Amino acid sequence: MSTLEHADAPTAPTVLHRLAGWLAHFRGAPAVVERNARGARRSLFVMISGFFEPLFYLLSLGIGIGALVGSVQYGGESFSYQEFVGPALLAASAMNGAVADSTYNVFGKLKYTRVYDGMLATPLGPRAVAAGEICWALLRGAGYATAFLLVLLVAGYVKSGWAVLAVPAATLIGLAFAGAGMAATTFMRSWQDFDLVNLVVLPLLLLSTTFYPLSTYPSGFGVIVQLTPLYHGVELERALMLGTMDASVLGHVIYLLVLGLAGLWLAGRRLERLLLS
Repeated sequence: MSTLEHADAPTAPTVLHRLAGWLAHFRGAPAVVERNARGARRSLFVMISGFFEPLFYLLSLGIGIGALVGSVQYGGESFSYQEFVGPALLAASAMNGAVADSTYNVFGKLKYTRVYDGMLATPLGPRAVAAGEICWALLRGAGYATAFLLVLLVAGYVKSGWAVLAVPAATLIGLAFAGAGMAATTFMRSWQDFDLVNLVVLPLLLLSTTFYPLSTYPSGFGVIVQLTPLYHGVELERALMLGTMDASVLGHVIYLLVLGLAGLWLAGRRLERLLLS
C-alpha cells in the first residue's frame, strides 16, 4: 500500500473523534426526557389510557374467541389462543405508547405551542430534541409493556424464562415506532394528516400476525406482512414469551434497531431544517 493510501485512511483516534462529535449532538436529550416526565404528571389518565386497548383485545378476542379457537400451532408446538395472542398484544401496547408520543404530542409542540423554539434558545440542539422525544416515547411504550406483561404473568400466559427480555424487546419496538413516527410527523402539515397515522396503525394491529399465524395468510400477502415493523415486534415477543427461540430473532432485532436509528437520524435532520431555517 502506498504512502498516500496510508494518509487517506482514517486512523482510530480520528474515527473516535468523529463518533464523539456525533454523540455530542445528543448530549441534552435527558433534559428533554425530564421535561416530558414532569409534564406527564398533569395528564396521568391520558398516559395510562394506551394500556387498556390491548387489554380489552385480550379480554374480548383472547378469552372470548379463544374458547372457540382452542389451540394454535406455532413454532412446531401447540399453545392456547390466549398464549398466542398475549405476546402480540404486548408488542402492540409498546407500539401504541411510542406512536402516541412521537406523533400527536410532537406535532403540537412543533406547530402550535412552539415548545421546540424555546428549547433551542437553550444549549439544546435539534438532534438532542429529537433524541429526547424518541427516548421519552420508547420509555412510555416500555411502561405499557411492563404493565401488560404483569397481566399476562398473573393470567399464566407466560411460558418461558426468556420472558425476562420481553420488556427490553418492547423498548426496542418502541424505538422503531418512535423513530419512524417522529420522522413522519415532521412532514405533517395539519391535524387532518394524522388520519394517515390511524390508517397505518390500525391495519398493523389487525394484520401483523397479531391474531392469526402467518401460515393463514395468502402467500403474496404474507410476504407484505413480513415487511411490516409490528410483525417483527410480534414475532420477537412471541419467541421470548413462548420459548420458540431461533436464528430469526436476530433478524427481528436488526430490523427494529435499523428502523429506529434511521428514524432518529431523519427526525434530527428534519428538525434542523424546520427550526433553524
